[in-house]
Amino acid sequence: MAVFWGVLGAGVAAVAACAVCCAGPILAVLGSVGAASAIGAPWVPALAVLAVAAVAGILVVRRRRRSAACRTPPVRVDLGMPSLGQPDEDNTPTD
Repeated sequence: MAVFWGVLGAGVAAVAACAVCCAGPILAVLGSVGAASAIGAPWVPALAVLAVAAVAGILVVRRRRRSAACRTPPVRVDLGMPSLGQPDEDNTPTD
């Protein structure tokens, strides 16, 4: 039984030593995360506006591409000149 208490005591001592050794870096990491979130908090609404603008821009571009695919491209059409044939003698202009 004495061996059990010796092993248990060594384990408790190891856990306590680890907690004391690692407490500083863990608190530093948590503090830096808190500081970064405090600095970044005012930018969250601006990022939300930017995200909404990006989604709106993507939707507009997709809609324009989709509607452009349904249209025919602008092409010049040659209708030709109508042929009037020989002028009639009755309709001939006189000077």
